[in-house]
Amino acid sequence: MAQPNSEYTFDGLHHVQLAIPPGAEALCREFWRDILGMTELEKPSELAARGGCWFRGGGLEIHLGVEDDFRPSSKAHPGILVSSLDVLAERLDDNGVSVTWDDAFPGYNRFYVLDKLGNRLEFLEPVHDA
Repeated sequence: MAQPNSEYTFDGLHHVQLAIPPGAEALCREFWRDILGMTELEKPSELAARGGCWFRGGGLEIHLGVEDDFRPSSKAHPGILVSSLDVLAERLDDNGVSVTWDDAFPGYNRFYVLDKLGNRLEFLEPVHDA
C-alpha cells in the first residue's frame, strides 16, 4: 500500500482540457461564453497559434485544444460544481441543450449535457439537508 506523501500537497485543479476539432472555436464560444456565461481568456501568444480557446467561470478554467483526429469524449468528462443547478439546467434547456438528470450519486443533484461538439459534461451541486 502506498504511503501518503508529506512533502507536497495537491491544492486544487487549475484547468480541464477538452479536445475540439480544427476550426470549432466559434461553436465553443457559442456554448462556453454565450450559453454558460464564462469569460474567454486570451491565450498566451506562444500557444494561440495552435488554435483552440480558453474560458474561465468562478474558479474553473476550461481549455479547449485542437486535435486533428478529434473524437468527442462520450464517457470521460469534467465534473463541474455549480450553485443553483436548477437555474443552469433551465438556461441550458432554453438554449436547446438537452439536460439528462442522474440521481445515482448520493449527496449530489447532477445532470449531464453534451457540448456543441459532443463532449460529455457533468454539472453537480451538493444536496444540503435542511
